[in-house]
Amino acid sequence: MTPHATFTGWDRQRWADLADRMLAAVRPYASPGGALVTLPGPEGGYGRAVDGLEGFARTFLLAGFRLAGERGADPHGYAERYAAGLAAGTDPHAPDRWVRMSEHPQAKVEAASLALVLDMTRPWVWDRLDAGVQERVVDYLAEAVGDDTYPRINWVWFRLVVQTFLRSVGGPHSLDEMAEDLATHDTFERADGWMSDGAERSYDHYAGWALHLYPTLWARMAGAGDLAAPRRERDRALLDRFLLDAVALVGADGSPLVQGRSLAYRFAAAAPFWVGAIADVPSVSPGLLRRAASGVVGHFADRGAPDDDGLLTLGWHHAWPRIAQSYSGPGSPYWASKGLLGLALPADHPAWTAPEEPLPVETGDVLRTVRAPGWIVSGTRSDGVVRVVNHGTDHALPGARTGDSPLYARLGYSTATSPWLDDASWASPAEQSAVLVDASGRATHRSGMTTLELRLEPSGGPGVPDDGARVAVAASRADVRWLTPDADQHHHGSGYSGRTTDAGTLTVVSLVRGPWEVRCVRVDALAAEAADGAGPALRICGWPVVEGDGLESAVVPLVGTLTTGETRRDDASPLGPLARVPWAEAPARPGTWVAALVSLRRSGHDPDVRPPAAHLDDPGATAPTVVVDWPDGARTTSSLP
Repeated sequence: MTPHATFTGWDRQRWADLADRMLAAVRPYASPGGALVTLPGPEGGYGRAVDGLEGFARTFLLAGFRLAGERGADPHGYAERYAAGLAAGTDPHAPDRWVRMSEHPQAKVEAASLALVLDMTRPWVWDRLDAGVQERVVDYLAEAVGDDTYPRINWVWFRLVVQTFLRSVGGPHSLDEMAEDLATHDTFERADGWMSDGAERSYDHYAGWALHLYPTLWARMAGAGDLAAPRRERDRALLDRFLLDAVALVGADGSPLVQGRSLAYRFAAAAPFWVGAIADVPSVSPGLLRRAASGVVGHFADRGAPDDDGLLTLGWHHAWPRIAQSYSGPGSPYWASKGLLGLALPADHPAWTAPEEPLPVETGDVLRTVRAPGWIVSGTRSDGVVRVVNHGTDHALPGARTGDSPLYARLGYSTATSPWLDDASWASPAEQSAVLVDASGRATHRSGMTTLELRLEPSGGPGVPDDGARVAVAASRADVRWLTPDADQHHHGSGYSGRTTDAGTLTVVSLVRGPWEVRCVRVDALAAEAADGAGPALRICGWPVVEGDGLESAVVPLVGTLTTGETRRDDASPLGPLARVPWAEAPARPGTWVAALVSLRRSGHDPDVRPPAAHLDDPGATAPTVVVDWPDGARTTSSLP
């Protein structure tokens, strides 16, 4: 086993080999002047000019990390190769010149990567450009100054990074705009170091690969010193606290959580761990940070990403175009370069020399709550799977009436399953949900829900001895609705827009222990439209699994008279062609609680379990109590809201 990499085998040389292979693979797709890298695949949603700019800027990130980490040693000629592209891309008369920020907003994203790497590799790239090229680069980037159209999400960092570089080279910049962007970023701060990508409840991988990455890297830019000094320690403290949760979200097989938009960026999910190493956070060791990062990168490298040609396609493990958002093109997946940020650290950095340490899910079962997104995190050491039960994230504002995004609003996500992303699942939730189903089979949406509670509590209860085991409890309430989607949709991660029909109000409570969730659901009220005729059914939908993945997903009725069934889909999941979801349902009766055990575990793990049981004490009370006999023998007593 490789020294210092006893868990993953990924030492620094293996990381470098992967980066060099990726950079060699894209070289044949560069334009004659080197400014555009237009990778194979269908044209992206923003056109070929943007595709080529993305391919250049995002692979320039990776080349820059290699140059910085080797302190300018450059046997592959990356500095010369990308300097030529800079010269051609900023030449307004070159046939492969770049689309400008004033011509297309996506250029604002890519300009930030250009500026970041030019600062990071200043002695080997920027300082060696001739004066004319430097002037053209400044002119190209200067369009960020005075531009107030940057969305007030993670994009504020694109304007800030560009202006910070311009400031360092004597170019135009606005200190007022830079202060404004920093202030906007600060409004994204939520509990325990988490960041939401804007005003909506948008908790996803952007929290790590954007909202924690840029503050740390920006603070080290030549033009940021005086601006960064008063905030450096606070930003570091927020990152430190976030990482305590982030390392617990990585599965033992290295898979990150399959949740949120831009999943085609894949191992960009490793970026916050390297950022923690760069910032020298106090609470998570360098060995654990590298174990997490190496696990994530290794997970994809071992499963087909990059592919046999060394290219990253739109997909997860393999090409699966349906995973793309409308802004995605063939060069977009190369934001995965952020996950290789550790290569910017020299070989003698502690992040490379410290022995790998096990992930939380490798040292024992994990059961914790994460306040900002409203999550229960449950990882099981026996099978290495990390699960999230979600009662607070929906990529929407409280009270919203849009459709549910499968990427955000489902009740559960994990490192072993994927939400269904076919058109039918965007229009009608089919997996990891509690829904009202009408006579035509349409399921309701819950975006805009209210989080009622999120807590850890001991097992036992009144009159029941506490054996030290724990259960996590989360609850939410939603005015649910059916959706008739609009014909035209913008796939940026949010749920579908369309015409809605009120269905009623649901309260959902999750009691979580190990691989099990006891899901208690009450129909608080039915809307007039839903109460007509026979009325809808209340359905509890379980974890989505694919054929041959070695996972067992089940929904077992516990309280109430429920019938069971399953939904099957083809090509709904990036993890495999044939997918299924188990469910249990009962007639929707207002004021009546029903409950089912929802489970996900790998086949063959913990086979000696008992049949679960649950009952409600005083079910008509305002806050009844549910007593659960768990499959592992523990008993818990919890109050329902």
